[in-house]
Amino acid sequence: MGILERKEREKQEMRERILHTASQMFLEEGYDKTSIRGIAERIEYSPAAIYLYFKDKNEIFVAIHDRAFDLLFSKLAQANLEANPFARLCHMGGLFVGFALENPELYDLMFIMREPMDALCQREMDWDKGFRSFNFLRETLRECMEAGLMKPMDLDVAAVSVFSFVHGVTSLIIRGRFKMYPAEQHQALVEQSLQNMLELMRA
Repeated sequence: MGILERKEREKQEMRERILHTASQMFLEEGYDKTSIRGIAERIEYSPAAIYLYFKDKNEIFVAIHDRAFDLLFSKLAQANLEANPFARLCHMGGLFVGFALENPELYDLMFIMREPMDALCQREMDWDKGFRSFNFLRETLRECMEAGLMKPMDLDVAAVSVFSFVHGVTSLIIRGRFKMYPAEQHQALVEQSLQNMLELMRA
């Protein structure tokens, strides 16, 4: 391996350490109490050096979000194998829940932790990675309505309704509110509950 390749690898490894450490601190201490200095101390690095990778804490948070939503979209994209849009919609729900249960801490950062919206607003709401999964849901619902598989309704209302339902139940599981049920039943409970909810929207 040449010098340039080694330096690039070391740079990427340090960036990964920063993102991993920041993720843990956001969860443990909250966004407001996490500082660049605190992140630097935990990885035994200088605060000035961290600024070589990220201009501020907001940029670190957005980088974590971008990566998380890339992972989520790649998971949901598996539903594209379903030609029937209603079957695809149900499959997406199961994939979403599976992603959350496989990555509970990441899900917490994405959807549950109080989000510093100024970090995203600095992009002037140009947050394609964040909206991509939601737009996939929205387009699938549109296909369902156009195919006569769902009652016609406002598309955004339908998308928010489906997302809110799945997110709400999933969040209860992530935060340990479903302990009355064995863990192996959690995903099936959410998927079957979603199925019941979607049946109410069918044409």
